[in-house]
Order: sequence, then C-alpha cells, then structure tokens
Amino acid sequence: MDNREMFESLGIKPEVYDFCEEQLRALEDRFEEIDAIAEYNQLKVIKAMQDAQVSEAHLYGTTGYGYDDIGRDTLERVYANVFGTEDALVRSQIICGTHALATALFANTRPGDEILCPVGKPYDTLEEVIGIRPSVGSLAEYGVTYRQVDLLPGSVFDYEGIKAAINERTRLVEIQRSKGYATRDTFSPAKIGELISFIKGIKPDVICMVDNCYGEFVQREEPTAFGADMVIGSLIKNPGGGLAPIGGYIAGTKECIERCAVRLTSPGLGKEVGPSLDTNKLFYQGLFMAPTITAGAEKGAIFAAKVFEKLGFSCHPAADAERYDIIQAITLGSEEAVVAFAQGIQAAAPVDSFVTPYPDDMPGYDSKVIMAAGAFVQGSSIELSADGPIKEPYNIYFQGGLTWYHAKLGIMMAVEKMYEKGLVKF
Repeated sequence: MDNREMFESLGIKPEVYDFCEEQLRALEDRFEEIDAIAEYNQLKVIKAMQDAQVSEAHLYGTTGYGYDDIGRDTLERVYANVFGTEDALVRSQIICGTHALATALFANTRPGDEILCPVGKPYDTLEEVIGIRPSVGSLAEYGVTYRQVDLLPGSVFDYEGIKAAINERTRLVEIQRSKGYATRDTFSPAKIGELISFIKGIKPDVICMVDNCYGEFVQREEPTAFGADMVIGSLIKNPGGGLAPIGGYIAGTKECIERCAVRLTSPGLGKEVGPSLDTNKLFYQGLFMAPTITAGAEKGAIFAAKVFEKLGFSCHPAADAERYDIIQAITLGSEEAVVAFAQGIQAAAPVDSFVTPYPDDMPGYDSKVIMAAGAFVQGSSIELSADGPIKEPYNIYFQGGLTWYHAKLGIMMAVEKMYEKGLVKF
C-alpha cells in the first residue's frame, strides 16, 4: 500500500488527495525557511539547558510543599535563558494561558491602576478577568480600570490614540500577539517592540506585558528581545512540545516575576513552594521538542491557507505572508461550513476520531463555539485542533499538529467533509 492508498483507507477521496497534493508542491521553499528557524531555536533551547547544567536529577519531581525542588528551579532558569529575561515562573499550578495572564494582571496592578490594551479588544476569555464583561472576582471589582485603543485599518497601531489614552493611572499595557478570534494581523516581535518603545517613551515606568500564546518559536526572537517586561503563555501550546500535561509560564523582569509568584502562591512563600509532582521530565522534554513541533504546526497552517485560498476562501494570514504564530484563520462564510471543517479535523484525530463535534455554549465566550480536538492532553492546542465562534463572518481557527504529517491529514479531512456536503468544488 502506498501513501495515496493509505490516505484513501482513512477516508480521503482520490480527487481530494490529488487537489491537496498539487497545492503542497508549491510550498517546498517556504518549508525550508521554517526548518531553518526551527534549527536556530532548537540550538537556542539546547544552549539554555546546557548553560543551566541540566542533569538527570532535575527530571525528578517533588510533592507537598515542593521545597528545594531543584528541577523546577532549574527549569525556570532555562526558560529565563530561552526568553532572555531576568527570571521566570514555570508551574504546573498554572492551569492555562488565561490563568497565567490573570495571575500577571492581578499581581502587577493595584486598586486605582488602569490597564491599557493598545491593540483592540483582548482575547474573549480575558474579558471577564478584566471586567469588560461583568464577572465575579474581576479586576474591575478590585478597582482596576480598563482602557482600549482600537487598531486602525490594516492592523496599524493608532499611535495618536494610544498617546491620548496613557495617563497617570496607566500601570500596565497588555499586548496580545496573536489574533485570537479577530481578523487582524498577528504581530511580529519586532512590531511589538516598536509599540513598546513608543509607549515607554511616553511613560517609562509602565509595565508592557505580551500575551505570547501561539507565537513561541515561530520566529528567532521573542518579544522580550524588543523590550517586553513580561511574556506569558501556556505549556499546552507551543513551549510544552505536546508533552506537557498542564502548566503555564511567565518570563520577565525579576520584580514582575516576584509579584506573580506571590500572587500564585502566597505572600512570604512566592517561588519557594509549588511541587512539580511528576511534570519536570515532561516540561524539560517538551521544551526540547518545542521548536520542531512548532515548525510542523506552522507548516500545517501554511498548507491550510494554500489549499483554502485555492478553493476560494479568504485566509488570514495569506499562504505567502510572513507568519508570527501557528493559527490559521479561514473565513468560511456559513455555520454549515464551519461545522463541516471542524468535523473533518475531529475525524483525523488519533483520539476520539469517532466523536462528532457540534456548536455549544462555552465558559468565557459570548456565542456558541465549536471545538474539534482529539488530543492526548485535553485542550492542548499545539495538537491538531480547530475552533470557531458561531457568528459572522463564520471564521474557523485551525492550529497545531504534533507532526506535520498529522496536520496534513487534518486539512485533507476538513476538505473531504466539506466536499461531501457540496461546500467546495475542484
């Protein structure tokens, strides 16, 4: 049985296979560029581990209070080295990216302070953290206010609007690197650096925090190389390499990280407590694998854009655009198409491939959402997954794939499901 026959055995019709393979042939040079970045980042991770003198003893965990957890403490030095920061907090006690962001926001603001979002509305799940949507325990309940400056057309920073928004109460600036459920551009680390430089030129003591989710290892540099005080993300996205079963990271200045640590644990305890349990080996190995895993996911995103652009759909970013995260947004135009795409991704999964996803209400979202993922780790979006809100313009957001080959199958299966329903033609 050859590769074509193997795809057919998984349910891919010959005409779907031929169409997708034709698009793939045009991406060879692009994939070489991605591999070059992955090689650089792989060497960066290895150097960080060697500089921290990681040994077998660091792979074991602790229980209870977690005092003197040398594996945990050394891992945080590795993360600080990788991201070029003074310190880092990398913990299994951080449940997800939203939890990491909330920890940093609560830790580094006080009643009477104001948060500024200079790139428009933040990701949906932060709305209740900040209090944009009323929620029990939000920052708004603690007297922290919020101000937003929307982007100008073309995802351009509104520098005049940002200058006017900064005031004596502006304590922290939250910059979301990835697009989330928006149709704007994802920002490069260098572009974020330009924004940070402008803001600090107006108010040097303001804390510039970057939601780095989905962007780690896509470029050679991270936002901390361009002046960010903190970068924050989830270990079940890029930096966990598909092996981390839970966790999040915050990397940044020593002062910011100390405040985050006491917020996560308790004043007087900070980073000294927090058992790693059985996660240390998985966190180290996942970070080691992360550049390669991220490269595979990025190839899948570019392949998806190439295929769906050819089918007549609007893709953001475009297949030939520079990429700064692993997310591919595709405007499908109807609920039926969004559902068919998601069901194709689910059908390609190694876990729960027999499950059929449908839209439903989800905590933290203001509309029904469909989510497709047959993952080894629940909610792991470095694994092959797709999700989207059921509202106009009916975008689907595709990401992940622990291997490029799995991402390729997922895209073909999404096309297959849409083809079966007469939603695409070749």
